[in-house]
Amino acid sequence: MSEPIIAVRKITKQVADSTGSLTILHDIDFELLPRESVAIVGASGSGKSTLLSILAGLDTPTSGTVLLAGQDLFKLDEDARAELRSRNVGFVFQSFQLLANLTALENVMLPLELMGRADARAAATELLKRVGLGERLTRYPKVLSGGEQQRVALARAFVVRPAVLLADEPTGSLDFATGETVMQLMFELNREAGTTLVLVTHDLAIAARCDRQLRIEAGRLVS
Repeated sequence: MSEPIIAVRKITKQVADSTGSLTILHDIDFELLPRESVAIVGASGSGKSTLLSILAGLDTPTSGTVLLAGQDLFKLDEDARAELRSRNVGFVFQSFQLLANLTALENVMLPLELMGRADARAAATELLKRVGLGERLTRYPKVLSGGEQQRVALARAFVVRPAVLLADEPTGSLDFATGETVMQLMFELNREAGTTLVLVTHDLAIAARCDRQLRIEAGRLVS
């Protein structure tokens, strides 16, 4: 059996509020295998996005830890976490998170350039063509539709061939038809790249397309 690409060990997250301490996540524990697709589902405010941020090492737990590719994220300093993330993790957000002053091509090239890849332009161009944006390479995000911006975001996430793709409500700001197109493309790219997909969604139809589902209720993993 494969070693897990992500192992979540007894994660608890607490924050201070006006009444004292609020527990957002309670003792979360699970593993994700290479090439697995997993949907994290639950109501708004259940802790899904907080959990995703902790999986990426963008947020820190109050207790517990996450092993990413065998390394304990929270035994690393911020620079080492960022370096591990750059080599292993891609992100797709509801709000696209493209850099407005860069073209579609430059947005996709950026993570490769940060890695020192000499083939950044060629690899980014090829993947933008793969997602149907070969005629939009020099366009800035402000003149792209929402669906086109999310396809740029998908290309940027997959261009480094990450071991793990973390997607937070990737169709949340798109209309139904556009969202369906984006999701189909995301699952196709995921299969081609052999990536482990972790998808936060409230859409049960999208969740059902994953290999399994993890349900969060009031910060607790219930299934």
